[in-house]
Amino acid sequence: MSTQGLWLKAKIAASLDPERVGATLDAIAAQWPGSLEKFLRGFPIGVEPLIHLIAVSTICAERLQQDAELLHWLAQPEISAADRGPRRMVAELDRFTDSPAQNNFAALRQWKAREMTRIALREVAEIASLEQTTAELSWLAEVCLATVYQHLTTAMRARFGDPQTDFAALGLGKLGGHELNHSSDIDLIFLYGEEGEVSPRLTRHEWHNRLAEEIVKVFAKPGLWRVDLRLRPEGSAGPLTRSIESMENYYAGFGETWERLALIKGRRVCGSDELAYEFLRQHQPFIFPRSATPELLSEISAIKRRIEREVPHETLNVKLGAGGIREIEFIVQTLQFIHGARHPFLQETSTLKTLAALYQLELLPLSEVRALDHAYRLLRRIEHRLQIEAERQTHSIPVEPERRDRLARSLGSDSASDFLAEVRSATDRVREIFDHLIASGTAAPAVDLGLFADEQRASRALSELARGSSSFHVAPRTRHIFGKLRPLLLEQLSRCADPDATLTALVRFVEAFGLRSLLFELLATNPKLLELLVQTFDASEFAAQILIRRPQLLEETTRGTGLGEALTVSQHRSVLQKRDLRAIRSYRQAQLLRIIMRDVLSLAGDVNEELSALAEGCLLATCDALGLHDLTIVAMGKFGGNEITYGADLDLMFVGENYRAAQDLLSTLTWATPEGMIAPVDVRLRPEGEKGPLVSSLAAFESYYRQRAQLWEIQALSRARPVAGKQAAEFLRIAQEAWANAGRDRRLFAEITAMLERIRRERGSGNDFADFKTGTGGIIEAEFLVQLLQMHANVPGQNWIRATDRLVEARVLTSDNAAALRASYGFLRRCETVLRRYSNTSVSVLPGDSKQQQTLARRLGFDAMDAFTEKYTAARECIHGLYRSLSGSATDQ
Repeated sequence: MSTQGLWLKAKIAASLDPERVGATLDAIAAQWPGSLEKFLRGFPIGVEPLIHLIAVSTICAERLQQDAELLHWLAQPEISAADRGPRRMVAELDRFTDSPAQNNFAALRQWKAREMTRIALREVAEIASLEQTTAELSWLAEVCLATVYQHLTTAMRARFGDPQTDFAALGLGKLGGHELNHSSDIDLIFLYGEEGEVSPRLTRHEWHNRLAEEIVKVFAKPGLWRVDLRLRPEGSAGPLTRSIESMENYYAGFGETWERLALIKGRRVCGSDELAYEFLRQHQPFIFPRSATPELLSEISAIKRRIEREVPHETLNVKLGAGGIREIEFIVQTLQFIHGARHPFLQETSTLKTLAALYQLELLPLSEVRALDHAYRLLRRIEHRLQIEAERQTHSIPVEPERRDRLARSLGSDSASDFLAEVRSATDRVREIFDHLIASGTAAPAVDLGLFADEQRASRALSELARGSSSFHVAPRTRHIFGKLRPLLLEQLSRCADPDATLTALVRFVEAFGLRSLLFELLATNPKLLELLVQTFDASEFAAQILIRRPQLLEETTRGTGLGEALTVSQHRSVLQKRDLRAIRSYRQAQLLRIIMRDVLSLAGDVNEELSALAEGCLLATCDALGLHDLTIVAMGKFGGNEITYGADLDLMFVGENYRAAQDLLSTLTWATPEGMIAPVDVRLRPEGEKGPLVSSLAAFESYYRQRAQLWEIQALSRARPVAGKQAAEFLRIAQEAWANAGRDRRLFAEITAMLERIRRERGSGNDFADFKTGTGGIIEAEFLVQLLQMHANVPGQNWIRATDRLVEARVLTSDNAAALRASYGFLRRCETVLRRYSNTSVSVLPGDSKQQQTLARRLGFDAMDAFTEKYTAARECIHGLYRSLSGSATDQ
């Protein structure tokens, strides 16, 4: 190996993810003209930041592999080593393309991806400050927005005429503050000047509403930003755009305190400067009141209580968790709201600049400003590093030790424990400041609230259900109906595993539903519906979030026979026929809610089969929507066995020659939108894993399985099930032949057992009792046992339960052993289902906290923790005992 090769190899080995970095650089080198190593030695900011970026960002690694020109572009000193403002961005866009709007703004999306990579590289290189990074991300969004607006408004004028009045978009939230992160929504309000007519058949309102619809439609396609318009007057129920007079009428008559706080960050991001200035000038007294009356302070306290209720159970959410980014922003905006009218320096959209002003005006002591500034910078850096991975909207520090350690090292910490200690110290200080600055307001707990862990909080929540966030919002009749509903609600809550969290979710749902009196009357006269709602919220925070975002789904899901039957793959596909991708995502969310409700009511015969059918139906509908017909798709893992659970990835392999089709399918399935993604996907079971090609031909699969595949890869074929494509039958023949041959290997038992032990070592949490999936006698051991027996006896079958039936028929398993194995495995899978159902995320260990363990036991129907522990232990021992006896006897035959 050359000296340069050794140099690069050493750099790769020292990286945070040598496997990914090596595979990426190998792929780039394969298409690189000349020596890649020589090129990287001259990289203007050093090769280490580039390697660091590849190690922490799959999306940037993929871009570099797919576009060799991108690396050449980044290697220009003026690109990677220099700051960039909006004028330079526009100039760069002009150099990149002279037609950004062609093919639905495809070139604009490509340019945006390049800029996102550049900004991420400068961030991990630590040559851009937090302020510069967030500003560049915000300017990037503005340039894209302005480009789309300019093209669409020109097209609208040519088609429908000139409206003869101005249009503007105001940015709120992080966009308004020049504080966007790597996967932000952009919060917008659209407005136009005067009412009137464009033509006898078209009003100015209709013209501008159509313009707003077209802008939203462009941004709804993957590759730009998610647009959030819920901060506009009347939220999702209001028109997309209003005249400046209509805005004034709304805010004067109906504007609420939270809307005042939101407008503090308002600024013009595209369209008319004059119109935006006029709007903000006109509403300055609304945004910054002359005096903070007791009523306003009371409403701020109510907003604070709402924030406290929405703190997620998992404490490592740097945005929403206690002491997180949202609490810092709320502290700053509240002080701006109270003091901004008297101190113009506080009429600032940037959080960090406002913090400095609060100290200069002696409204916060230096110690608190420093604490908030330090915590904000730390948490925003963590948030950025999490989102750089895939440009997805995530804010939670990972629970997996390997991923957490990689994050800590990426941010310069020596260990994950030191990193977490720093985070907790910062967030604890923020929470302390948050609590003492903003009065929380308390109410004496009622005598019948002993079922709650926090009786005062529950009392406040019940009070808000009755009267809303302030008393004038709710009519006396509504409060009277709630008086009838209250005892029924408390009775249902008393049966919950976690009454406190369930009540919090219910309050948020009622606020989202809007028509409070109608909902209360419906629930009071239909106790079964109330029971379903409470049970669903108790069982699944994820389901609660769906209903809070889309309250109309309650009626859609429960009316008629909506919950009555399981749906097949063909039924899902039939409903989704000719639907677009957004409709598929919305459908999946609604059906997940429906399945959770069926699960909660014990109506689902096999939740795993229902979830698998939904996943397959949405996968095939996506293929239809994309026009993918020459790609054979193979379901693997639990998806192959029709036994996925909540929060599961879909294990997939692709057969054929069309790499682009597979790549398009993957990016479409995993694209995060306000409606969620269609499906998370894992493609690591393909030949050579992450190092191998995404798509392989039949000949390549056959050659690989005959000559190079490891036993675990052949074992994985136990569940291989083609779900689409012309080459499905031929692939299945190749897979079954390789699988049957491996079953005759005399080393089968020893190698599978060694693999099982390696999984325990490498994927376990260190607490074998808690590891119900990878631990001794856990889910994987039961699955490996059945697959071992299947392979040894050549009894194919992808589904675990049906495989045990076939093994009984083949006299490999006795009926008694099969029944014991199924009961034990079924109990552990139920534990997994209940845990994963709550947040729709992957969980493979019991909760570490004793209260959470008790909550799990109650959700599983146990009155006492001891009874759960006894059954759990017995299930694990049964599986392990059967593994030792049955796998040993299999090798003796």
